Amino acid sequence: MAKRTDTQPTAPHAADSHDLIRVHGARVNNLKDVSIEIPKRRLTVFTGVSGSGKSSLVFGTIAAESQRLINETYSAFVQGFMPTLARPEVDVLDGLTTVITVDQQRLGADPRSTVGTATDANAMLRILFSRLGKPHIGSPQAFSFNVASVQASGAFKVDRGADRTRTVKRTFTRTGGMCTHCEGRGTVSDIDLTQLYDDSKSLSEGAFTIPGWKSDSFWTVRVYAESGLLDPDKPIRKFTKREMQDFLYREPTKVKVEGVNLTYEGLIPKIQKSFLSKDKEALQPHIREFVERAVTFTTCPDCDGSRLSEEARSSKIGKLSIADACAMQTSDLAEWVRGLDDPSVAPLLAALRRTLDSFVEIGLGYLSLDRPSGTLSGGEAQRVKMIRHLGSSLTDVTYVFDEPTIGLHPHDIRRMNDLLLRLRDKGNTVLVVEHKPQTIAIADHVVDLGPGAGSAGGTVCFEGTVEGLRAGDTVTGRHLDDRAAVKETVREPTGVLEIRGATAHNLRGVDVDIPLGVLTVVTGVAGSGKSSLVHGSVPAGAEVVSVDQGAIRGSRRSNPATYTGLLDPIRKAFAKANGVKPALFSSNSEGACPTCNGAGVIYTDLAMMAGVATPCEECEGKRFQASVLDYHLGGRDISEVLAMSVTEAEEFFGAGEARTPAAHRILERLADVGLGYLSLGQPLTTLSGGERQRLKLTTHMAEKGGVYVLDEPTTGLHLADVEQLLGLLDRLVDSGKSVIVVEHHQAVMAHADWIIDLGPGAGHDGGRIVFEGTPADLVAARSTLTGEHLAEYVGA
Repeated sequence: MAKRTDTQPTAPHAADSHDLIRVHGARVNNLKDVSIEIPKRRLTVFTGVSGSGKSSLVFGTIAAESQRLINETYSAFVQGFMPTLARPEVDVLDGLTTVITVDQQRLGADPRSTVGTATDANAMLRILFSRLGKPHIGSPQAFSFNVASVQASGAFKVDRGADRTRTVKRTFTRTGGMCTHCEGRGTVSDIDLTQLYDDSKSLSEGAFTIPGWKSDSFWTVRVYAESGLLDPDKPIRKFTKREMQDFLYREPTKVKVEGVNLTYEGLIPKIQKSFLSKDKEALQPHIREFVERAVTFTTCPDCDGSRLSEEARSSKIGKLSIADACAMQTSDLAEWVRGLDDPSVAPLLAALRRTLDSFVEIGLGYLSLDRPSGTLSGGEAQRVKMIRHLGSSLTDVTYVFDEPTIGLHPHDIRRMNDLLLRLRDKGNTVLVVEHKPQTIAIADHVVDLGPGAGSAGGTVCFEGTVEGLRAGDTVTGRHLDDRAAVKETVREPTGVLEIRGATAHNLRGVDVDIPLGVLTVVTGVAGSGKSSLVHGSVPAGAEVVSVDQGAIRGSRRSNPATYTGLLDPIRKAFAKANGVKPALFSSNSEGACPTCNGAGVIYTDLAMMAGVATPCEECEGKRFQASVLDYHLGGRDISEVLAMSVTEAEEFFGAGEARTPAAHRILERLADVGLGYLSLGQPLTTLSGGERQRLKLTTHMAEKGGVYVLDEPTTGLHLADVEQLLGLLDRLVDSGKSVIVVEHHQAVMAHADWIIDLGPGAGHDGGRIVFEGTPADLVAARSTLTGEHLAEYVGA
């Protein structure tokens, strides 16, 4: 083939011109006609104060539109089974690629969901044991704690037409690995009957003490009293043996109550189905309190907590059963799998090795596969989701991360940065919402939103390089190089909280005295045992108020006013001022607009296409009946009050005709945690992660505990907001409280009165106290990883 001899430069190919993601006129949530251009195949970090619009731009606009466009490529039939997504409010979105979202949403907290099932590592192990396990007990299902063993036999008729009918007999057998005693949960429950009813009363006298069981309820109380199986006027303690058996354990039986067919069921199985089959953390607070009071969960004696049947545990590879493999921490399991060499399962072993090595690489080598997924922190859950993508051969896709450094020690952040850069270097676009200076520093491109939060944010303050951000006059630029100084004088403790012989999870008989009356920071690398020490080992009765990272649960009708209990004193104040019932001022009760049922919008379902929400024409989105809006307090109606910001409302309810001390106290706490810009009626579903955690902190600040335990309160906080948080912690301590903070942020460590450092590593390499003392002593000693990073941070 002849060589080309011309030296004319070839024109760039048209396909190479699409190297930007263009966003023009974005108006999702608080965004104000945002227009930006994001370079493809680069690492772009989005910064800005909490609530400035970062997530609205990255997740609510770019990722949401990419997902919607991908969904539209499927047939209408398939789309009918998929979540329907509305087009984001944006004029132009150009140059999008397929988006893979790795967010902080908790993994499913189902009792049977574990780290192994969430990452498919369990599925691969089950196949491995079904092929190599001795003795052979069956297919992979025989090793699954989610599959019960079933045996059935029966006959059915096959109609072949023209009076030719044949009876066919079939027997069906399925071998599953589920422990029959605990049904694959690993724990069994023991119910305290004294918490369910008062046995000195009869059913007709209201013996039940179960929340929500009202005496006139058809489905609960009356089905027992009027079933005909029990004497409703006899005190429960005088029931005969037969009556007690029927009352507590009877199998489901059809009964008639006032001519209505109902199912009667013994109290114990009914409670188990109603309360115990659900995830405890997902229950309403008063129901959860009842369950914790009435039920004790203990490790299943049959399977010793492994969830697996004896048969599944009897099949072994070498000396290891599948239960033993799942209980090992993944770094050790990876070594064991590396030692297996069988050509018949070579592809499976290679895939399993890759998955387990990803755990170690991403800093989760301390987790075991049998760890319930609901117990993972937001940061751990996000990194577990990353495992699926680390070995992927896909390129030219857009990865979107929501604060991937959450829950990471400064030592681990470097490893996370390397992973982000590796994804970029494979030819992918990486978009990261982040506050940590270490991750902002590796960005190719930075987009800073602000200048404030909520209605004061939603604009692009800066776009360019990290150096340009440092030189720019934005809130992030000014605070990027902030370094808190180590506290020179520390408070003297007023007492100690003794923890002796703590062995929860990986703790190794830890003895420690946590000082009271001061700000104590518990730190250490991820997986070193911090949460096990603080949440799992604090002695009972220590009057501890715990603010963890659990998600706030609420519908689109929930808002800061309902979540914090602020709406109750407001409704009572309106009712008192106007001489009417408080229920009129609830959009979920009597005062609701009848057209939209208090939602403020009308939802129209369009089957496989995105539903449409239009403002209600009757109430114009105000959610209340017109007659309710005629009632005023301090010259404002209830819809105008809910439209106020916290700062406005604090002033409104603080003095004058509308003065309401109960409401003012809650509003002061909201302002204290930096949420003064939120409007009272803003749906909880629109709040950022940092805003939700601070809202939760507000609700706990009213509780009467002497010891506050905060789990990484800097999560989702901008560098500028951390200063405000430190001020809040100081105020709590100065008011006589003891504050214990589990934290990695160096500014919080430097501000502490006392530091407890766990380590030296994670999992079985951790679980020991490696340092106790003041921040100044930790910096001077530099004897631990935390000490080295804190010294580097403060410039010592």
